[in-house]
Amino acid sequence: MKLGFGLAALLMLAFQAQMAVAKPATQSPAEAASPRQVLPLSDGWRFRFGGDETGVTAPGYDDSGWEQVAVPHTWNHIGEYALERSAATNNSQGTGWYRLTYNAPAAAKGRRQYLDFAGVAIIADVWVNGVHIGQHKGAFSRFRFDVTGQWKPGAANLIVVKADNSKPAPGSSTADVIPLAGDFFIHGGMYRGVSLIEANDVGIDLLDFGGPGVYVRAVAGSSGSASVNAVIKLSNVSKRVQIRDVAFAVYDAEKLEVANARKTVSIRPGQSQVEMTAVIAKPHVWNGRNDPYLYEVVAGFEGVRNSGLATEVHVPLGIRTFKFDPDAGFSLNGQPLKLHGVSRHQDREGRGYALTRADHKEDMDLIAEMGANAVRMAHYQHDDAWADEADAQGMVAWAEVPFVTTPSFTGGEGSPALFANAEQQTRELIRQMYNHPSIVMWSVGNEVDAATMFGASKEPVKPLRLLQRLATVAKEEDSSRPTVFADCCEDVRISSMSGDDLSVKSDKVLAGTTDLIGYNRYYGWYYPLPLKAATQLAAQMDKFHVKHPTLPISISEYGAGGAISQHSDNPMGGFVNAIGRPQPEEYESWVHEQSWPVIRDRAYIFGSYAWNMFDFASDLRNEGDSVDINTKGLVTFDRKTKKDAFFYYQANWSDKPMIHITGKRYADRPYPALDVRAYTTAGSASLTVNGVNFGEAQCPDHICVWPGVHLKPGANAVTATISVGSQVIADNANWNGPDPAQGIRLDAGDLSGRLLGARRFGSDNFFTGGESAVLNQGGFGGRSSGPLKIVVAPDPALYDYWREGAAFTYALPVPDGKWMVTLHMFEPRRSATATMTTVSANGKVVVPAFNMLSAAGGALTGLTKTIPVKVKGGVLSLDFSATGGKAALAAIEIAK
Repeated sequence: MKLGFGLAALLMLAFQAQMAVAKPATQSPAEAASPRQVLPLSDGWRFRFGGDETGVTAPGYDDSGWEQVAVPHTWNHIGEYALERSAATNNSQGTGWYRLTYNAPAAAKGRRQYLDFAGVAIIADVWVNGVHIGQHKGAFSRFRFDVTGQWKPGAANLIVVKADNSKPAPGSSTADVIPLAGDFFIHGGMYRGVSLIEANDVGIDLLDFGGPGVYVRAVAGSSGSASVNAVIKLSNVSKRVQIRDVAFAVYDAEKLEVANARKTVSIRPGQSQVEMTAVIAKPHVWNGRNDPYLYEVVAGFEGVRNSGLATEVHVPLGIRTFKFDPDAGFSLNGQPLKLHGVSRHQDREGRGYALTRADHKEDMDLIAEMGANAVRMAHYQHDDAWADEADAQGMVAWAEVPFVTTPSFTGGEGSPALFANAEQQTRELIRQMYNHPSIVMWSVGNEVDAATMFGASKEPVKPLRLLQRLATVAKEEDSSRPTVFADCCEDVRISSMSGDDLSVKSDKVLAGTTDLIGYNRYYGWYYPLPLKAATQLAAQMDKFHVKHPTLPISISEYGAGGAISQHSDNPMGGFVNAIGRPQPEEYESWVHEQSWPVIRDRAYIFGSYAWNMFDFASDLRNEGDSVDINTKGLVTFDRKTKKDAFFYYQANWSDKPMIHITGKRYADRPYPALDVRAYTTAGSASLTVNGVNFGEAQCPDHICVWPGVHLKPGANAVTATISVGSQVIADNANWNGPDPAQGIRLDAGDLSGRLLGARRFGSDNFFTGGESAVLNQGGFGGRSSGPLKIVVAPDPALYDYWREGAAFTYALPVPDGKWMVTLHMFEPRRSATATMTTVSANGKVVVPAFNMLSAAGGALTGLTKTIPVKVKGGVLSLDFSATGGKAALAAIEIAK
């Protein structure tokens, strides 16, 4: 086929437009008359945070003392793998000022100038040559201003931008801009690109909520063909009617034209639109990860009375059909497809929000390497480059509006101004992301009633009406995709930080407000009885399916914290401190091991999104091995380290043969015996330690376990292998085993071990019975569990956690011989006046019944008991029992 208005001319003009970007500002008006020019404004900016605003927008203002920066730029740097903030942290929120003097190219008559901002957080005010051009409210969407009236072609122009990321609060500048809250930090600045666009006064509309002005959708025909329907938004800023031929063409991956359409229209001054349809006879479908085939649509028009191509827009096109079923889940192009993927925040260590296209590609490459087929763009509109990557790599995507946590600080439904802003951001999201075939649903909220659960306002929060409004707006914008939101709180009670009842009391169950629903559910982490994660998740999801039988259901968040420098010898052996320290890597893996089989085996769960692909910044967090970081990522904040849970999903989701030994970063082992674990795509694997064969293990659910493997003192070389045909694939670990002669130490109740001077304590292990407990649980978002408690003892840190109960036992791997056992004990309760504790070793009473409260001299006071024991058979048995209360054990030390 041949495009009606001249493909060769169109491509030549496109080339000229690209070349115009690189030409100097002295180009002639004739050269500047190409259809549309996009000139990046990346370099030469001056920046200052805060300070006196007087005169900042005036052309004569002296900014020579300001910092020189390039865009993308953010002034914020937050999130460190440290226990306290360092001087490197900049979490300042407020106003940042940017100034650029730009020598503009000359322009032909009838040309117009627009400033294009891909993202400024949170509120942007723009001045050109001292004149305020406009304001945009919203941190995540593209916006444009027509600056023609103030622009000086062929001369120096001053652009001033005020970026305000003030923390939302009653009376603040951002009080009516969503999101009002959230477990993530919004980095301030012009953190995405800025460009000058030059176009003719009649063209495809550049002011259509920041969208491309061309919106295409493919609809399957009855004979196997596909109809490509295009809506082209037009703008005529001249004062007279223009008669033009509007056209679009579709090109395949080889750049060959496969369809086109053309229509002659009369364009009156103002905005209008034209709709056209072209037919692709034999379409090649976009089929997710298997075959993410993309077409390209080029749209433009030429004048009949005024010759010359006026504009040109390129947008992607993927031809696909999809369906959500409440029982069968998701299908793509008529074939069932279980969506298994991750959520992703856009920030990264050292860059904040100021990412490059290469950064976005690296993120998506990692997600693809893991074997995911879906991504959730949490909790806001992501960069165009990220959506491009989703299209190109075949990820089925969930795009989201930043309506998060609450519509109001003080309760109720939210202000009219907030409603207007939320609607604006919804329309921006959909128009700007409409053409991406990867996106199959529009999310209109995340945990919108969470403020009620956490008591953030005295009056009840009522998010329903705004949620309903945004769902309606999404349908107005795009009826071809379903709506969804992520629910936090239906039927939920989480572990309380202060003893409060944190059951949600919303104005109404929100399920059913949108076409689909996602449930953010953290079984094994925030909820009571974490060790029952699998059974709780299964029971609750089955309950939701029965409760909402016509509603397609997903799990939009699940997971746990994982600090790569904190490790557990037994992830089921200590107190789970979801809002404090530690958060060992092994426990994160365990939660995912518990969760994925439940999701996998339920066809009605159309998709799941592990939270999160990457650690990300949150100034609400002070936990794990970090400050200002949410540690639930499967990869670290800097993208350099893949946590063990990454490989668990790779084993389950990827077709590439692999094996990965877990716990490799836990190099210095406190116990002479351990269970070796590995993840693999194979059904079985073999293990050697120091060249000694420990046999073949079966690997159900892609998990291999070799129990009770003994390490020699010092270095140990561990190798796990699988055979795939004639190929042998191996993974290695190097662990340092302890010298039993130097003693064995156990930190009771602690999920992770600790180092006290030269004494290395392992985490709680080898026990039967009892419960783990915590002294100070930590806090989330500034909340705390009460006054800080400190145990009076030589090593107070040993008492941060403990094991307690009426009866519990330890069976410790100790070499035969005579040993001295030191028990670190205390009474955590002032009321335990009747509690009597007895300790036995190898079946014999070694500490007769005594009252800990009396013996220690009061509650929260450490007491040690040292007893001689003799071990036979390589196991030391210690039994703790109590009458009238619970025995409490903080640590065990065993020495020659």
